[in-house]
Amino acid sequence: MKKISLVIAAGLLFFSVLALGQGVYKWVDEKGTAHFTDDLSLVPDKYRDQVSETKPQGERVLPQSKESPKSIGKEEGIQSPPESAPEEKDLLGRGEEWWRATAEEWNEKLETAQKNYEKAYTEWKLKEQELESSKFKPDSLKRKLKGEVKALEEKVRGCENQVEEAKNMVENVLPEQARQYRANPDWLIIEKP
Repeated sequence: MKKISLVIAAGLLFFSVLALGQGVYKWVDEKGTAHFTDDLSLVPDKYRDQVSETKPQGERVLPQSKESPKSIGKEEGIQSPPESAPEEKDLLGRGEEWWRATAEEWNEKLETAQKNYEKAYTEWKLKEQELESSKFKPDSLKRKLKGEVKALEEKVRGCENQVEEAKNMVENVLPEQARQYRANPDWLIIEKP
């Protein structure tokens, strides 16, 4: 019985030493969910460029060669791929492309809402003028025009709400979200052609 206990204890000690030597890999998916694994092959390919590895405490890092990989490749006649700066991302892993697309979408919504408001406002004012000029017309026509004026007035209020919502997103909400998630505020600037 003592031998079995000793073998089990030795096995547990051996596997715990192996586990301490492994790093932990972390990545964040497009929904902002953080994932952890100790096996790099389990990280989906599209997230491999954003993986961060945490090494166990006390792990030694072997010293690097004084020659850089670039100089080694040049001596052997091998060209290394050009280095590009890593893409800047926010805290959730979203880059410039995502922020620009979101800003463009809300700017387009604002532009559309403003056009709809102007159109509805013009229709409403014209219908009011038509109602005012119908003083000597039948009451049934006046009632019909009053109903149309009221419907257009409600349409104008709805368009005003859409303009305010889109304007608030463009001017307040998106900049605040960019600040919270540490995104570059320049990503929200949309250049008009």
